[in-house]
Amino acid sequence: MSLSLGIVGLPNVGKSTLFNALTRSKLADAQNYPFCTIEPNVGIVSVPDERLQKLSDVSKSKKIIPTAIEFVDIAGLVKGASEGEGLGNKFLSHIREVDAIVQVVRAFADGNVTHVYNKIDPDSDADIINLELVMADLQTVKKRLDNTRKKAKGIAIKECVPEINLLEKLEKHLEEGQPARQLEYNEDEMSILKELCLLTMKPMMYVVNVDEIGSSKTIAKSKFEFGSEVVEVCAKLEAELSELSEDDAKEYMKELGMEQSGLDKIILAGYKLLNLVTFLTSGEPETRAWTVKAGTAGPQAAAVIHTDFEKGYIKAEITRWQDFVECGGWAGVKEKGKMQLVGKDYLIKDGDVCYFHIST
Repeated sequence: MSLSLGIVGLPNVGKSTLFNALTRSKLADAQNYPFCTIEPNVGIVSVPDERLQKLSDVSKSKKIIPTAIEFVDIAGLVKGASEGEGLGNKFLSHIREVDAIVQVVRAFADGNVTHVYNKIDPDSDADIINLELVMADLQTVKKRLDNTRKKAKGIAIKECVPEINLLEKLEKHLEEGQPARQLEYNEDEMSILKELCLLTMKPMMYVVNVDEIGSSKTIAKSKFEFGSEVVEVCAKLEAELSELSEDDAKEYMKELGMEQSGLDKIILAGYKLLNLVTFLTSGEPETRAWTVKAGTAGPQAAAVIHTDFEKGYIKAEITRWQDFVECGGWAGVKEKGKMQLVGKDYLIKDGDVCYFHIST
């Protein structure tokens, strides 16, 4: 499955700088004025995974294929976007297309880069963005509620009652300024929600753009939304790292005492936010990483490789990637009893190396 993260935030908080650093590109125009990003920039990034090379060395694979993540740099938002201010309508439509929102808030001070509201306050940045998303959803819910009430007059009211109850619950919640994802829903309600495509149902990650790692004021992470992921990144430093070779970047990070790059931190937080795991396949043709939701059963995981595999699924050989490496591949794990033969009910775990048996 593909993973798409939309980078949003107020103008001049470092969104485009971060996007360019993460994608090691110059796609996004990073200038000192609002709305330098008009149309969204899209960058595809390979997900770093040290396990792939180790598996490939054992299997003597001809190629390595990591899983990928898509970053979308979306135009800066201002107050009133839900009413069409600035590039509001375009901004909101682009957000609807991503799996999760990466909201960049500014904690760095730079007199050469103006803040659209002339103050450095990450919590305030987040409040402005979140309120605009809530207001946009409130408009969506009110419109759907009006239409459903009209529909209820023409047919059996019972058919519309569950939807009306849900929409009224949502309307009240959104009017209180709260995102839709904070409510609990049953299966029937979730099917209605999917049709609504609410912005505040999307998982939220906050990226706090700091001056330097370890030198900024402590960010009160507890102030950000409960259940979200909060990551501190110095976009300026990440931009410097992106200009270096892989070896030089690692050496520079070591000098700075950085254990992870911003890309690593954001990807890890994104996987956690979306409840994703990675399984692996390895043989002479290729060693490859695949992404699925946690709790995915064998047949559905096999379908990620090819849709026909779900129907033809018989069984799977499963081993942990560490055992695959230590035992020297499939022959070794079988010989040392480190391989499981599992059926359709087995739930794929992160780090599983899989060989699926499919009927033709």
